[in-house]
Amino acid sequence: MLDIRRMKVLREVAAHGSFSAAADAMNFTQSAVSQHIAALERETGTQLVERGARGIRLTDAGRALVTHADGILARLDDAEEELAAIAGLRGGRLRVGSFQSAGATLVPRAVAVFKHRHPDVELSMVEGEPSETVRRLKAGELDVALVYDYLPLPQDYDDDLELTHLLDDELMLVLPRGHDLLERSAIRLDALSEESWISGTGRDSCRRMFVHACNAAGFEPRVAFESDDGHAVQAFVAAGVGVALEPRLALTTVHPQVEVRSLGRKAPTRRIWAARSALAYRSPASEAMLEVLREVSEEFAAREKLSAVS
Repeated sequence: MLDIRRMKVLREVAAHGSFSAAADAMNFTQSAVSQHIAALERETGTQLVERGARGIRLTDAGRALVTHADGILARLDDAEEELAAIAGLRGGRLRVGSFQSAGATLVPRAVAVFKHRHPDVELSMVEGEPSETVRRLKAGELDVALVYDYLPLPQDYDDDLELTHLLDDELMLVLPRGHDLLERSAIRLDALSEESWISGTGRDSCRRMFVHACNAAGFEPRVAFESDDGHAVQAFVAAGVGVALEPRLALTTVHPQVEVRSLGRKAPTRRIWAARSALAYRSPASEAMLEVLREVSEEFAAREKLSAVS
C-alpha cells in the first residue's frame, strides 16, 4: 500500500520543481525529501522522477501518481473537514426512537432545543414500543431510543444497552366526570374493583403492569375495551363505559369529560430511560441529545409537580 505522506512529498516536488524547494515548503531537510521519494519508488517499483542539471522532472509514472495523489489527498481533506464538523456538531446525523406518549411530549421539545443549539445536525425520529426500538438500536438503525419499564416489574434490558434515567412517570386514574369516587379526597385502587376498565392490548408491558397493580390491590380487573391509543382510552372513559390507568405523559391533553386523579404514594410508576447501544460508537450528537433529554425531562417533572401542588 502506498504511503500517503510520501505521495504528499512527491506532489510538493512536482509543484516546486526541486527537492530543495519542496523541502523548504514542507519544513523538511532536502535529505528527508530524497529519502521519501526513494522509498516511494521502491513501493511502486518504478522510477518517478528524473534528476538533471536543471532540476528534476517527473516520469510518466510520476505524473500519473501525482494526478491520483491530488484526488486522494483532496478526498482526505474533505474527510477531515467532515469529521471535524461532526465532532463540532456542525454536521452528521442523529436517529431517535421513541414510544408514543414520549414522542408526543418529551421528544418534540428535545428536538426543538437540539435544533436550536446544533442546526446543522440532521435529525430523524421513528415511533415504536421499546421491544421494537431496542431491536433497531442494537441493529445500528437508531442512535438513541426512549424506552420504559415499570416498578415493581422492571424490564430485563441486557448489558448491550446503556440506560440513562430521565424521569419517573406516575400512572394516573382516569374517571368520567361526575363519578362518585371524585368526591373523595384520596382514592385507593381497591375502591375500583367492580369497575369496567379500558386497558392496553397487551403487546408490551403496560397491560402486565396494570393487571399486576390491580392484583396487588386485591382484585382481577374486568377489561371491557382495549386500545393502545391514549386519546381513544380517554374517549371511552368520557363515554362512561369504564375507567383507566394512564401515565402522566399520556395525559398532557385531557378530554373535557374526564377527571384525572393520583393514587398517591402507592401509585404504579413507569421509569423512562434514554437507551444507547453499549457496543456502538457514541457520537457527539448522541451525547448532546442525551444532555437535552435530561434537561427536558427535568422541566417536565418540575412542571407536573407544580401543577399537582396548585
